[in-house]
Amino acid sequence: MSQLNVHIKHAGRIHDVQLNIDQPPTVFKDAIYQVTGVPPERMKVMIKGGLLKDDHDWRKVAPKEGQTFMVIGAAGELPKPPPQPIVFMEDMEDAELAQALALPVGLVNLGNTCYMNATLQAMRAIPELQTALDASSSTGLPSSLKALYSEMSRTTDEVTPFAFLSALRQAFPQFAEIARPQSGMKGLYAQQDAEECWVQLTNALRDVPGLPGPSGSNSSGQKFVEQYMTGVMCRELKCTDPEAAAEPPSITSEKVLKIECNITISTNYMHTGILDALNGTIEKNSPSLGREAAYSSKSRLARLPSYLTVHMVRFAWRRDISKKAKIMRRVKFPLEFDALDIVTDDLKEKLLPVNTKLKVVDKDRAERRKIRKRSKGVTQATQPSENGESATAPEAAANDQSADNVGAIPEERVARAEELQQLEALINPDLKNDTGCSVTGLYDLVAIVTHKGAAADAGHYMAYVKKSAFHPVSHDGASADKRAIDEEDEDWYKFDDDKVSVFPKEKIATLDGGGEDSSAYVLLYKSKPLA
Repeated sequence: MSQLNVHIKHAGRIHDVQLNIDQPPTVFKDAIYQVTGVPPERMKVMIKGGLLKDDHDWRKVAPKEGQTFMVIGAAGELPKPPPQPIVFMEDMEDAELAQALALPVGLVNLGNTCYMNATLQAMRAIPELQTALDASSSTGLPSSLKALYSEMSRTTDEVTPFAFLSALRQAFPQFAEIARPQSGMKGLYAQQDAEECWVQLTNALRDVPGLPGPSGSNSSGQKFVEQYMTGVMCRELKCTDPEAAAEPPSITSEKVLKIECNITISTNYMHTGILDALNGTIEKNSPSLGREAAYSSKSRLARLPSYLTVHMVRFAWRRDISKKAKIMRRVKFPLEFDALDIVTDDLKEKLLPVNTKLKVVDKDRAERRKIRKRSKGVTQATQPSENGESATAPEAAANDQSADNVGAIPEERVARAEELQQLEALINPDLKNDTGCSVTGLYDLVAIVTHKGAAADAGHYMAYVKKSAFHPVSHDGASADKRAIDEEDEDWYKFDDDKVSVFPKEKIATLDGGGEDSSAYVLLYKSKPLA
């Protein structure tokens, strides 16, 4: 008999509790917490020979039906019932199920439209964009995107983006180009470039109103793209000719929606390719010399947006064959990117304090995560559902979260609240008042658009999006999500048109390139959160 009816004596009161000897003592302690309010980490359960430990074998303890256990420990607040009645998954409508599980859906390929599908899935990793679209009354392409994202959030089936495709081709006729007869796709629409689609779509969203700033208003009248996706690039041109030593450098600035990573025969890392694109030499007329002279060109970002787009320049024009060709070289890209090397000295000075502190905080959080995982031990055992069968994955996650939230998670919340206060105190006032900018210069990779194949005007595009982009979380109070605190967003979603699958984090490195398989083409980085 694995299920025993036993009694708990705590603070002079007797409680009835069920003990399942097939489950670890941690489950029994959680049952005690439910009736006494004593958190497991402050709980002492008396058994013959001493105290009940988490790794005790019940067969050696030999509990009996009706036995009374003495419990010592200060009670906290008892667990509260959920504010809303529980609704079982099998009773939900499709729209409710999609919202509850936040399951991403695929997009049907309407004939060489993988470039568009991949772009849309990667751009959907910007939740603030969807918030801005929902509040926007813009017409045209933004309105079509709003309707498409809304439809994708209400269903668990693949979506046919015909209305959006029509709006895209109407706004940008280049995407309505018919394939050339020699391509073998006579009468079909031609394959297009995903990076060009990304740029055109971003341009089309420029008029979408921005989001409220720190004061709760958007009095500046900024637009969303300007706030969250636009950087400011400063360029310094300096004549390197010794005869022009007195000629002052010229400095210009422009707004940019992306930074480029140039790929040469010596490029092995994204960071190197970006610096190669930002530094260079050009020939131009020197006003002080009255002739052509060599100039050094140095570009740096004076503003970092919350969402930084990196374009891996994999397609280049080859004069020898008079056509665009793909650069197949393998270039490694980081899951975490520190942008301090590509900003102006003035911006670096503003970013450095919180940038340095956040790196230390991240290490501390990782160490605490390791300690929690080690101490968790056998609590990962599968918990049974009410009918005695093994719980489903969502049920097990909910049970696990309920058990852990009474222990380590509240302590982690306190630690993070203190860290957040320290980090916010270091944010430069200019950056704090600039809604949508990065205040740290540190980024997490959240989405990738890849290209598969050797040809520049053919092949196949896919998107890879970090799971957290579809499961936004909060670390505040009771709304804290254990998954975000206790795990590391191990997996991603792979979007191959209408086919959606889980893509392990450890396989992301296979997208570096180096062959005809999928290689990273457009990378979307999100500024690291402080909490």
